[in-house]
Amino acid sequence: MDPAGIIGIVAALVAIFGAMILEGAQPMSIMLPAPLLLVWVGTIGVGVAGHTLRDVKNAFAAVPRALRSKAPDPSQTVDTVVGLADRARREGLLSLEDAARDIDDEFLRSGLQAAIDGTDPEDLRVILEDRIATKRTADKVNAKYFQDMGGYAPTIGIIGTVISLVHVLENLSEPAALGESIAAAFVATLWGILSANVVWLPLGTRIKRISDLECAHMEVTLEGLLAVQSGANPRVVGERLRSLIPADLVAAGDDKAAA
Repeated sequence: MDPAGIIGIVAALVAIFGAMILEGAQPMSIMLPAPLLLVWVGTIGVGVAGHTLRDVKNAFAAVPRALRSKAPDPSQTVDTVVGLADRARREGLLSLEDAARDIDDEFLRSGLQAAIDGTDPEDLRVILEDRIATKRTADKVNAKYFQDMGGYAPTIGIIGTVISLVHVLENLSEPAALGESIAAAFVATLWGILSANVVWLPLGTRIKRISDLECAHMEVTLEGLLAVQSGANPRVVGERLRSLIPADLVAAGDDKAAA
């Protein structure tokens, strides 16, 4: 699990509420039901209006996975593929059928099985590239949903502030209550900006980043599968695949192997 997403959101909230306390304000002073209802429910509502119900369901389903996901380790996949290439070169592609069942990576396992079943290399490339493109498109829709809500939330907050200020202007006959009423009016704007920049936009960015890493990992796997299918030299396969991943990840993988 990569805790960066959870750590970042929690750290931002701690900083915000910590600053309030240091300024002498009470965090509970912004926990007003009306602004909370308007900003959170209103933002989700307009987000739903701009997407399909399936989009919304998939977007929220992607949140736990994005927050818990660990960035894939391409160096481990490279080692696995090199081992498969070595065995295929010595014993033939059909000898990998048992190994395919023991592979945890579903994309690698299904691609290898297709290669073993005799799928044409060009057809295999098209099939796997289509799977990568489909995943990237689905993840893009999920990320866009939260990024859109990040754009809506501040405006919804302003709407809440305007509503509250209208109420304030209706009660100018009570000067003693004006300060408190005006302060409460700006709570909706605060929640709109806070929710956008601490929750919605970071979630959208996180989903997109995890998707980019997973798709890049799948692309490395794709090249490895095609190399295994063609009977390429295992050493050449390893060099080729390592050239497709960042140097720091290659170094990290070498350190783990040495340990």
